Amino acid sequence: MRPALFLLLLAALCPGADYFPPPDSQGGWRMPKDAREAKEKAGIDLDRLEAAWTAVQRSNTENGGLLVVSRGWLVMERYFGKARRGANPDMASTGKAVTSIACGIMLAENKARLPEGLDTLVYTKELLPESLPLRDPREAGIRLGHLLCMTSGHNGEGATPSSVVRGTAAPLKPVKGQDVRDVDGSSLRVPLWAAPGEGYSYSSPAPHIASMVLRKVTGKELPDYIDEKLGKPMGWGPWGYCLYRGDVVMNHANGAGSIALRATDAARLGYCLAQDGRWAGRQLIPSDYLRMCREPLKYNPHFPFSLQFEHNHAGQIAGAPRDAYYKTGAGGFCLYVVPSLDLAIYKLGGKDGQWNPDLTRLPQPPDDFGRHYEPLVSPRNGAWENYSIPRVLELVCAATVR
Repeated sequence: MRPALFLLLLAALCPGADYFPPPDSQGGWRMPKDAREAKEKAGIDLDRLEAAWTAVQRSNTENGGLLVVSRGWLVMERYFGKARRGANPDMASTGKAVTSIACGIMLAENKARLPEGLDTLVYTKELLPESLPLRDPREAGIRLGHLLCMTSGHNGEGATPSSVVRGTAAPLKPVKGQDVRDVDGSSLRVPLWAAPGEGYSYSSPAPHIASMVLRKVTGKELPDYIDEKLGKPMGWGPWGYCLYRGDVVMNHANGAGSIALRATDAARLGYCLAQDGRWAGRQLIPSDYLRMCREPLKYNPHFPFSLQFEHNHAGQIAGAPRDAYYKTGAGGFCLYVVPSLDLAIYKLGGKDGQWNPDLTRLPQPPDDFGRHYEPLVSPRNGAWENYSIPRVLELVCAATVR
């Protein structure tokens, strides 16, 4: 097939594949002018999409919003509470996904130094000298893939941590987790509840330790590496990490989360993932790494969680394609990606404290998008309804017209 004909066919099959939005300062996302254009160009039925927005408004969150990008068209952008386009909220554990993506880029760029890739043993003098001497002999078997799939054996955090072994959940004993005054040392001190690979437990120290390895290999702080590899190429506006906690200034960004992106830039990241890691003619993220994010991996045979993303490979979310994958964050944040539908979704949430600009010390502009929408129910006017993260995904997928 001649190259020109192939490109025409690709454009017909993937209508958004040749479009990448400029930064907001240069015009930003294209938006359909009406329902007809949304259906014809973006493949979205706006009337059906209202059900997803209703679900977001009824979710258990003080603040929130919903951005939907289909075929490169921003077909919905709405907010309520403190949420707005120009803000930099604490996205909590949604940031774990960005750490993972950065590690995927690191592996592709350092194949000579890390020839084993995700199989690389990390508790070594070369990669993690802070870990020596080992606190537990089982740490010697921890590979990068274990850290990024939450199967390194690190005890989960919270008041009621749990584990999953081959699909069966069991409680764990509470342990002391991360300390913002020493995020590196406190992460390394979290005990193992199992040997690497023996079970899944959602433990924030694991992805932070992966970010420590990235820091050692690249010689750069996590935010600097992300900005170079993702932020600048995609044209993100001001962004950062929540490094400031009262009188405490964290020495390093937490690889376990608390990235703070503007909403339309989080949508850019999701759109890049939906394009298999491409952006404006460049392969920013290795496509084979993103494929692994949405499939079961040998590092985690226990739970549908691969490289910091939950995935739908087994079809447990009935109303979404099996290539859908997503990452949640405390307070109701979630970034969803459905490559087969050329679809990226960013759901905002958060308690009031997550919208405090003191966390990042980034100047916050006034609302630059228009009026906010009030939630349909709130502690002031009625009981919350618990709309799950997967349900929002199902409702957006139901609005697609292909």
